[in-house]
Amino acid sequence: MDPTSREPEEHGQDGRGPDAAPPAHPARPPHRDSSPNSASRGYPSAPEFGSAAPVRTVELTSGDYLLTVNPVDGSEIEPCPPGRRPASPQRYTADERAARGSAAVPPPPPGPARVRPPLLERQEVRERLARLLARGRSVRLTGPAGSGRTALLDAVAEDCADLAPDGVVRLSGHRRTPAEILHELYAAVYASPGHRPDEAQLRGHVHEIGAVVVLDDLEFGGSALQDLLDATPECAFLLAATPEVTPPPADSPLEEVFLGGLERAAGLKLLELATGRPLSDEEEALAGDLWFESEGLPLRFMQAGALLRQRDHLLAEAAELAGAELAGAEGDSASDPAAAVPLPSLAEAAAPAALLASRLSESARTTLEFAVALDGEVPHQAHLPALVGDTHADAALGELAAAGLVGPTGGRYRLAAGVLTQLEAAGYAAAAPARAHAAAQHYAWWAGHPSVTAERASAESDALLAALAVLVPGTEPGHLGSAVLLARTAAPALAAGRAWGAWERVLRAGQEAARLAGEVAEEAYFHHELGVLALLGGRLDRARSELEASIAMRGALADKRGTVAGRRALALVSDRDGTTPPAGLPVTRSEEPATPARAVPAALPSPGFEPDEIQTVLSRTAPEPREEGPRKVAVTGTRRNLAAAGAGALLAAVLGTVVTLGAISDDEQPADSVRPDRTTGQQDEGGLPDDALPSDGPSSGPAAPPAPSSSGESSSGAPSEGPSGSGSPDPSESASEDDPTTSAPPSSSKPPTSSKPPTSSKPPTSSKPPTSEPPETSPTPDPTETASSSAAGPPPSTGTTSPSGSSTA
Repeated sequence: MDPTSREPEEHGQDGRGPDAAPPAHPARPPHRDSSPNSASRGYPSAPEFGSAAPVRTVELTSGDYLLTVNPVDGSEIEPCPPGRRPASPQRYTADERAARGSAAVPPPPPGPARVRPPLLERQEVRERLARLLARGRSVRLTGPAGSGRTALLDAVAEDCADLAPDGVVRLSGHRRTPAEILHELYAAVYASPGHRPDEAQLRGHVHEIGAVVVLDDLEFGGSALQDLLDATPECAFLLAATPEVTPPPADSPLEEVFLGGLERAAGLKLLELATGRPLSDEEEALAGDLWFESEGLPLRFMQAGALLRQRDHLLAEAAELAGAELAGAEGDSASDPAAAVPLPSLAEAAAPAALLASRLSESARTTLEFAVALDGEVPHQAHLPALVGDTHADAALGELAAAGLVGPTGGRYRLAAGVLTQLEAAGYAAAAPARAHAAAQHYAWWAGHPSVTAERASAESDALLAALAVLVPGTEPGHLGSAVLLARTAAPALAAGRAWGAWERVLRAGQEAARLAGEVAEEAYFHHELGVLALLGGRLDRARSELEASIAMRGALADKRGTVAGRRALALVSDRDGTTPPAGLPVTRSEEPATPARAVPAALPSPGFEPDEIQTVLSRTAPEPREEGPRKVAVTGTRRNLAAAGAGALLAAVLGTVVTLGAISDDEQPADSVRPDRTTGQQDEGGLPDDALPSDGPSSGPAAPPAPSSSGESSSGAPSEGPSGSGSPDPSESASEDDPTTSAPPSSSKPPTSSKPPTSSKPPTSSKPPTSEPPETSPTPDPTETASSSAAGPPPSTGTTSPSGSSTA
């Protein structure tokens, strides 16, 4: 079966024969997935070998974004690369506009061609509307439901076909917002495949459109209507609305035209045209009463004509039956056919839906049950064979149209004005939950079929939303599961079809159904899609809240791919509003260990950043500005290029410092004077001997490394100085010394000794007592002085220095 075919003999049965049962409406694809993001819905995470429904991804551009619609893990959004930006849209030609206009109207129902009745008492209004539009004026046509507004709009559109450079654009305002109408107007004039303009681009393009826009079933007014007119100054609008719709502002330039009912004579004429024969006296009396009751609404006369045609058909059948009875009976024993089929009463003529439906075929009545369940939306005739269970059920639409029970609304059919209320009172709503459930299962299978295009699915969005509205409360078993599946399958198709208003409504209905059903994985998917859609619309706060909810749910389910997709979108939100990801979200991947807080020893100064700041940059996270002592380091921004450049510069600086120090330390002799866990002002218990301390006392800063020497001379060639004997090492330190010869340069053949008893001097790590003169320091000490001071003896206990005057051989 091809779900997009309109041939009645090809739908619904898949070649199983006309007597077979209707399809079971496979609510799930034939393959399942056990990954967490699939939950219990059986939605595939990837196409399996031999699958008939491969996963289809679609790329769209919108503003500065590139959107990849992914039906599995969720849509991905990123800044649009320069090479992917669409070219300027091109206008359709006149022939292309005509072809698109023909495709936008609903297809004629099967059956004999219906002759459209002429407009009675509408010629004056028709000419007035055409004159106003020719002057570039916009008009709002107001009339009650059933007054013939749609037929009048069709006639005026034909009269104004050549007025504007962009022709006539027919749109439907039924359940449409001003933004959706602007997008539909743009799509009707410009050819831009794979691109949906953002708000600024949209207003720039529609500002240049010059067309006569015929908008039926308008549902908004006030400032929203004025904003629509201001956005399209080169367009002349012909709007049709009911009196219940909010009027435009008082200072609006709209012309107001009211459309009332027909006069009594015109009503009788219309009833004769609908019946197809002259009226009898009784029927004329009925028409007079009907005109008074309905205030001359043309729809009521068309439906009354359908009642009279049905009565004529029944009378013909009764006459045939009576003739057969008369042939076998005597005299006047045969019954009167007129008595068997009486004329409808005034009440039946004023509310004829139940009586008309009772005389239709079984398929037509079942179709009415589906329409009542879907809030007046009549399923497309291609779906009727599968829904009703009859191969030729598409002919039911012709019966309903001939009876005046359905009428065109945009590119589809809906129940006529007042019919829904009348059918509900007649008991047609009793099967509404079951019918809506069957429709949801069918649409879920149909929307996921590979032969169904995104544009075709978008055209059925109203029926999909109507089915979801019935199922989402979850009053019946299985309804929530079917609602989740329908929303999960239809959402990617609506996104790819650029019907983003319907996309958002489907996502919200699916999110509510998943929440009530307890399907966390599916609820996370809907939150993710809502966040992406909010980001596309510039609603950053809404996008952040939706994406954070999705990431939290997918993190709890260990859905790595979905979490990554959500974090990428959230990073883009943070980049747009200049904020950082929330503290509750991890900034490093779980598989990467965090860098230690102090990877660089304290003795080695960090070039510009602390180690924890380096880790922050390497983690591609922008920390809050913080103050460390007199220095403030603020690392902001989350752009990948900035993070990569900063990380590279910092790593190069750190590695250069480590390599330089390593090259210097390779020439040193091993020593325990400095350890990674100690500063240079601290020594081990068996630290350096006293003769290895500098002559000016211990220093709390980093110690300069001794110059390498194997002959006991300094790098300058001068003999190094030995201890003067003014002090002696601590006995406890000498006893615990590991190897005294490794700490001091081999300037003598034997270690220095002293006969002076130990004094109560402070340990070598103690600070030098204050003197009257501050010690002189040099930023770059001479290697000779450094080597000499390394071999000098300790200072005397009195705090004065006694330079040694002797040298060792």
